[in-house]
Amino acid sequence: MTVSVSPRLLADGNVNAIVGETQQPLTSVQIPKGQFVTLCMHDVIDDNNAALAKDPYAISTQRLAALFDWMQENNWHPVSLQYILDAESGKVSLPDNAVLLSWDDGLASAYTKVFPLLKAYNYPGLFAIETDWITRVQQGEEVVYQAEGAAGPKKPSPAFKADEDQARKSGNIIEPGKVFYNGVEMGAEGFVSWAQLREMQASGLVEFASHTNDQHHGILANPQGNVEPATITRQYLQDLKRYETDQEFHRRIFDDLNTSAAILKKEVGVRPRAIVWPYGAMNKEVENIATEAGLFVSFGLGDRHLNRKNQAPSTFGRLLVMNDPSPVSIEEQVSESITHRPETERAVQVDLDYIYDPDPKRSNENLGELLDRIKALKIRTVYLQAFADPEGTGTPKELYFPNSVLPMRADLFNRVAWQLQTRAGVRVLAWLPMLAYQLPDAAQQARLSVKVKSPDGALVPAKRDYLRLSPFLPESLEIIGRIYADFGKNNTGVYGLLIHDDAYLAEDEDATVLEPQARWPGTDTPMGGTMLTPRQKTDALIAFGNAVTEKMRFYFNSSNYFSTARNMYARVVLDPKAEARFAQALPPFLANYDHVALMAMPYLDGTDEPPAQWLKKLATAVAEQPGGLQKVVFELQTKNWQNGEWINGETLKSWMQLLIRMGGKNLAYYPDDFLNNKPPFKPTYEGISLNDFPYYPVKP
Repeated sequence: MTVSVSPRLLADGNVNAIVGETQQPLTSVQIPKGQFVTLCMHDVIDDNNAALAKDPYAISTQRLAALFDWMQENNWHPVSLQYILDAESGKVSLPDNAVLLSWDDGLASAYTKVFPLLKAYNYPGLFAIETDWITRVQQGEEVVYQAEGAAGPKKPSPAFKADEDQARKSGNIIEPGKVFYNGVEMGAEGFVSWAQLREMQASGLVEFASHTNDQHHGILANPQGNVEPATITRQYLQDLKRYETDQEFHRRIFDDLNTSAAILKKEVGVRPRAIVWPYGAMNKEVENIATEAGLFVSFGLGDRHLNRKNQAPSTFGRLLVMNDPSPVSIEEQVSESITHRPETERAVQVDLDYIYDPDPKRSNENLGELLDRIKALKIRTVYLQAFADPEGTGTPKELYFPNSVLPMRADLFNRVAWQLQTRAGVRVLAWLPMLAYQLPDAAQQARLSVKVKSPDGALVPAKRDYLRLSPFLPESLEIIGRIYADFGKNNTGVYGLLIHDDAYLAEDEDATVLEPQARWPGTDTPMGGTMLTPRQKTDALIAFGNAVTEKMRFYFNSSNYFSTARNMYARVVLDPKAEARFAQALPPFLANYDHVALMAMPYLDGTDEPPAQWLKKLATAVAEQPGGLQKVVFELQTKNWQNGEWINGETLKSWMQLLIRMGGKNLAYYPDDFLNNKPPFKPTYEGISLNDFPYYPVKP
């Protein structure tokens, strides 16, 4: 049914007079049993093309009414949050095609446009309220509410004061009594009133969630001045030249959520149980803080997979409704979440060492060169080096982010990653070693190292290209876990991790398992004092990687799909017996990682075969594994490290085209010297870009 709605009728509340033109219903997408869709909407505007053009997050009253009519005709059933929680506890069953309708920000249209439609259709809705905005526009000044259960007034911390200052400077706050929203300065007329919220609450159709009290803005995320979502960012305190501590961060978020909940309890009579995170910016850390504040249901964004009734209520995603979509467009969005198809991966592995310069001005110029090149390439992902390795040893002794283990060469990763994602439009995965770190304490390094048996039977550190810490020592896991956790705290917006090629064990490694303190990675299970088989070592490295990766993932934005990739040597694909030399194998990698960054580097492998022939054999071997071509990223070398020469651009392009013809759609390359146009842009673009046409030149 296509519905034409009169704005006058809606304004008068006479929604029963809505008329439309009936069409033959089509077969709609069916949401799987036990799952539900959450739609995230914002403002609702009468059919005014100019107004809608200014606000991409708005939907017209006509389209919203048409959506409600479409759901009714196609057996889609809006449900309340309470119904979902009851289904989770087994009290009820979710209906077919369950949908949770939600609106953010507490705009005036929530009462004037949405509420009349909810009553007309008897549909429930969830509304997320930014309490400080409504308080400000209602009273023209900030009012401090004592949070329930609080022990009394506390002295504001430096981080809290800095956050308040930053909030006052943010794009949402211009002057007392006003909120700058989507390019328009709005006062009380732009938002619901407390009296209207109380009327909505009394209807029984509406539930209110916190949208925080005053965290719907960005805060300083690094010394260079980038601003990132306040709810998950360790704030950089410019005056103090340091970041917010864990305790300061916890207090800022907890106090804000508690205040928001207290205001809603005072004004509408019900304390909320759900938090809808601004910008969808949430992670496990702040979800735990929200639970402490009594907000045990968390909503973010993201539509990779639909919500399930039996999943943790702290991790619900929502489909963001944008650009005034038709009901069929929303149906298509839901369909994509149900039948998610993996995107084609095209990636460049980038050395942050090329960007760093002791002169910050020069570093920024280098970053500009990288941004121009990556944006022009039209790829999907950058694997960005997070460790400093200017000497090319592969064993870093410095990092590019604040941490508690190694010296920091420069606080650079966050800045570069944020610029790549916001200006070049790519995802960034952090490229980090799993085991190879050079600790400041040489004695500790030797004690924790991967070991081999000496001729006299003693256990001694392995002297190989990478100086690796043993994955079987809990102390190694604790140290590397801290590196990964510190990275996560300071880079919450990154999309995932690329595990470096240091994660291997040779045939005579790791004799550490013979030590009494050795444990299976991530557990307290003793190793038993016997050497492991190649597959056991392969599994142990995967277990160690999973354990430290979870330390990082705890802090990453849950609304971004966290992706893990791992470098793999090509030799183990071409010769499975080589697992004994590397503790790597393709089948378990495919089972445990989102992508396998296969080092499709003929000169590095040392083959005597012509490169094209060798690549064909490699692609054939990958294709023989179930899911191989879907998950393997063929990472080509652009430089021959044996002679120091760069691969000819046309040759590189021919390799890419060959792999695509063989079914290898996922491509990457390394290295990239963006300062000197190596590899040359044009043939590289023609081989790897996700855009076939047109050709985008970079600035000379």
